Amino acid sequence: MTVASMTGFAAAVLETPHGSVSVELKTVNHRYLEFQTRIPEDLRALEPALREAVAARLTRGKVDCRIGFAPIASGERTLAPSAEALGRLHEASLKVQAAFPHARPLSVADVLHWPGVLADDTMPAEELRETVLAALKKAIAELDQTRAREGAKLEALLRERLDKMEVLVGEARPLLPVAVKAFQEKLAARIAEAAAAPTDERIQQEIVLYAARIDVEEEIGRLATHIAEFRRVLDKGGAIGKRLDFLCQELNREANTLGSKSVANEMTRISVELKVLIEQMREQVQNIE
Repeated sequence: MTVASMTGFAAAVLETPHGSVSVELKTVNHRYLEFQTRIPEDLRALEPALREAVAARLTRGKVDCRIGFAPIASGERTLAPSAEALGRLHEASLKVQAAFPHARPLSVADVLHWPGVLADDTMPAEELRETVLAALKKAIAELDQTRAREGAKLEALLRERLDKMEVLVGEARPLLPVAVKAFQEKLAARIAEAAAAPTDERIQQEIVLYAARIDVEEEIGRLATHIAEFRRVLDKGGAIGKRLDFLCQELNREANTLGSKSVANEMTRISVELKVLIEQMREQVQNIE
């Protein structure tokens, strides 16, 4: 499955003998699926079916759906009576006259105004429903393609930042033993200046306490694990936005801890750069379905 963005636009138009049906879909990011319609009042009954069709394809995002129907201009309408309707009306009038001999015969105006005699250009309700749903289906298919293209761009940006984070985590690993060794040398020098025994047990205790206080091996390990999980989720695809947002929170937590335990400028730099990358990723993740 591919990674899809929640941002997209699509439009579809279907022409019929009665007029043209148009559908426009615009989506933006949202925590859940929210569906809004802007349709003529005579099509309002279709709203549940429209909502169901959209929910079957989308899981998150705010969807704005516009439906329009432009009937064919009535100026070109021809007066063509229906032979079948005329025949039924004639049979009915004969039966009425037989039962009521003194009844007034139908005039030409009466016949022309009788329902079904003149062809009606209005699209039947069921045909209109099917046409609107077909146009919506076409628009959703185009929307899927748009969101997939946008999602591919977001995925590429996220993977690029993951690569940079892996490099930073690799740079952080060897800094811990270097910091401990530097502290040991500095402590030994100070004790030597005070004419104390350099092998004093106190030195070893201070070194152990210092190493425990600045130990970030667990944080580095969890950063590497979260990065690997982030990649796995991207590979899986589908509706992964919420999962990626959670992973960004966990990555930020470890980066903050890394900075709080830092005793070296290089480690502080790595922590800051990690947090910048994570914040950039969170902004992009907000648009992923």
